[in-house]
Amino acid sequence: MSLTTKFTEVFGVEHPIAQGGMQWVGRAELVAAVANSGALGFLTALTQPTPADLANEIAKTRDLTDRPFGVNLTILPTINPPPYDEYRQVIVDAGIKIVETAGSNPAPHLPMFHDNGIKVLHKCTSVRHAVKAQDLGVDGISIDGFECAGHPGEDDIPGLVLIPAAAAKIEIPMIASGGFADARGLVAALALGADGVNMGSRFMCTVESCIHQNVKEAIVAGTERDTELIFRPLRNTARVASNTVSREVVAILNDGGQFPDVQELVAGVRGRRVFEEGDVEAGIWSVGAAMGLINDIPTVGELVSRMVAEAEEIIAGRLGGMVEDNAQENVA
Repeated sequence: MSLTTKFTEVFGVEHPIAQGGMQWVGRAELVAAVANSGALGFLTALTQPTPADLANEIAKTRDLTDRPFGVNLTILPTINPPPYDEYRQVIVDAGIKIVETAGSNPAPHLPMFHDNGIKVLHKCTSVRHAVKAQDLGVDGISIDGFECAGHPGEDDIPGLVLIPAAAAKIEIPMIASGGFADARGLVAALALGADGVNMGSRFMCTVESCIHQNVKEAIVAGTERDTELIFRPLRNTARVASNTVSREVVAILNDGGQFPDVQELVAGVRGRRVFEEGDVEAGIWSVGAAMGLINDIPTVGELVSRMVAEAEEIIAGRLGGMVEDNAQENVA
């Protein structure tokens, strides 16, 4: 059996579950495993050093799966921006049909993607941005609650409020992100008005994820309290794992420091070392509050099939039983 929603129908996947783009994590092995499980996986374009490397990673993924997968293109304001136009051209030339955009306004990218039959799923952290993206013509929304890893925005609205608030104004497919790790979250998201869930931290902690085993074990050992919110005074909040580095960053900025005072601590090369070498104290690394719900390291296939089966059991069994019990009581 499978759960059919607007998301599965529009984006052509079996299950209403997505693995969003994650820097240093969204690589071929993981994405192909997600695709083969019937969910939707995204390669992370900017994990690849050059557009040519992205083309190779797309080809590598296609060698591992014949099912749909997409590419994440995160657009962020930087001093030396990546060659976004070249990455976008690779996506088009490779025949990719689904793109996840995040970070900034997707408007400059939509005409080229849509002209080439590519559906765009845009990641937002607020209802107002989701409505704007819908008005611009994106094909789907990923709405990120405050619990999420990475950048949750500055409104601090958790999913329990954000998802139904967005669902009231979004007509295109919308998946919920931030704090999702199991069947209970999937059912809750559907009940709140979403058409599926997007998971990052949970997919990080799978057999096919490329990150070091030490990091996966740290996620399993961690709790929902083991994250830090860095860059808050700079109005560029990011949720990362709590370690000596992230706690130092928080302390420096809370004492009036500015970005140059922490720049070396938060360097991306240090975060990459965490994932590649397994030293969880080497730098900052993203993980969400869902860490407190992650207790094992399954294969992607095991994770997705377990989630779908348990979600169906919750809907038909526990929740369905409540309705039946009430109906019987009313008859009596």
